[in-house]
Amino acid sequence: MSAVRLNPRPRGVFIAALLLLTLALAGAIALQAYRTFLDHRATAERVLRDNARLAAARFGQRAGMELYYVAFMPPIDALWRVKAGPLPSPPRLGVGFEPDAARFWRHTRYTFRMNLRTGGIEIAGTRPSAAALRWLRDTLPIHARTVYDSTEHLAAIVRRVDGVRRAVVYTVLPTKPGVAQRALGFEADPMAFEPFYTMGAEKSPLLPRPLTGGVIYDSLGSAIVTDADGLELYRTPVQYQPTFAARDSFEGILGAMRVQVALRPDMAPKLIIGGMPRSNLPMLLSLLALTAGLVVAALLQLRREHELARLRADFVSGVSHELRTPLAQIRMFSETLLLGRVRSDEERVRSLEIIDQEAHRLTHLVENLLHFSRSEQRLTRLSPAAAPLAPLLRQAAEGFAPLAAARTVALRTELADDVVALVDADALHQMLLNLLDNAVKYGPSGQTVTLGLTASDGRARISVDDQGPGIPAPDRERIWDRFWRLERDRGSAVAGTGIGLSVVRELVALHGGRAWVEDAPGGNGAGGAGGAGGAGARFVIELPLVPQAMDAPGAPPVRADAGVTA
Repeated sequence: MSAVRLNPRPRGVFIAALLLLTLALAGAIALQAYRTFLDHRATAERVLRDNARLAAARFGQRAGMELYYVAFMPPIDALWRVKAGPLPSPPRLGVGFEPDAARFWRHTRYTFRMNLRTGGIEIAGTRPSAAALRWLRDTLPIHARTVYDSTEHLAAIVRRVDGVRRAVVYTVLPTKPGVAQRALGFEADPMAFEPFYTMGAEKSPLLPRPLTGGVIYDSLGSAIVTDADGLELYRTPVQYQPTFAARDSFEGILGAMRVQVALRPDMAPKLIIGGMPRSNLPMLLSLLALTAGLVVAALLQLRREHELARLRADFVSGVSHELRTPLAQIRMFSETLLLGRVRSDEERVRSLEIIDQEAHRLTHLVENLLHFSRSEQRLTRLSPAAAPLAPLLRQAAEGFAPLAAARTVALRTELADDVVALVDADALHQMLLNLLDNAVKYGPSGQTVTLGLTASDGRARISVDDQGPGIPAPDRERIWDRFWRLERDRGSAVAGTGIGLSVVRELVALHGGRAWVEDAPGGNGAGGAGGAGGAGARFVIELPLVPQAMDAPGAPPVRADAGVTA
């Protein structure tokens, strides 16, 4: 019954889709929260602009009342009392006024009496210019018909005429039917209105006190008053940015002056219940970035797990293949011997040799697996001792020679004598077998593999040279990773577990040394970034020498063997 191998990819795709959906949902929630904030802020700003409109209206209403009752009405009443007699001049008319009215009256230029039908006019005081008189004759009759309200008993015109700001305040005398109407009034400097803009602010502030928390008038907002033509008549000493500003107008009978009120920006928290909504965009962006980071980390982890699962699957497949081949050989030749099918003593010896070789291969593979398992659990322990390296390397080469010969590979040694290092003999044997097996497995048939040993600068260097395709420069670090194989070897018929070189580097590191790969000497450099093309590879192990060997003068002699036989 064949085993069914479940593909983990659909599960990984499902989890990735869930993570991306989570990120999209988090983005949608953040967007909705930000839109809600914008709606709340827009509502708060509308409330503040409504407050600004209320403040502008209250300013115009309060200042208009002060002008009407304190500045305009007293002199109009005085003129009304002398409507049939001689026209008094401003100094004579102002006798007996209240202090506020008296201060304003000092800025009066003249009084007048005018026939609204004929345009005849009588002046008492400083006579205006001809242009001002023409303007008065042309404007006053129209204004009296269109703006003047007989129930209010007065009206005002505030304009700039002949280069002078003028405030003309008048009343229309009632007459019998058929008798021409007459107007009584005066002209003053509208800059004299300034005290009346702030008069009564304590009793009637710009905004009701429950809204402002008792903030005094001067710090609540700023105001600018202009005439109907936009010429400025007054501005508060402190002006605020018109972030929350509104415009309003005085009543038409009071000159239709315009006022702009700008609320102090930092008053917004007191005018809005709970204060102005604070922007939650930085927090939302931070949370969204954190969510995105976690999702990306999860996706990377998922990808890593998927890659690890693939590598482990390749590892299991490689181990199975590595075990199946020698076991099949051992079983076949052992059955041959048991069934007596050998025809001569030479065949029997050859069968036993093959069984012995395959048993060595199995032992080597099991040792790799055991060391890999111990390293995964961090249980690897070494017992290094000072030992000459040449005999250990020669012993490993002689033990590996039958395996090399079985693949028609010649094994050659170039070993320097008297090189002594602190090594664990079993670990060194395992490293050498891994490197030799790697060179034989990935090299061509008929090649020569060279095992070398040299010493310099207090370090012993063990090298294994092959005549294979070499290792591309970009992959020369990755080949030491667990389960990792070159892309060109993944689909080939060459079996491998992917742990041999990682075992070598770990054992070398436990000895205090290092391992690397480079082009074999005499190669054409094709193993560089541009790829490998028969240059061969040299795997190097570097181990520290013991102090006695380091003190020996000169380099140790190198002893070369033409080949190693089984």
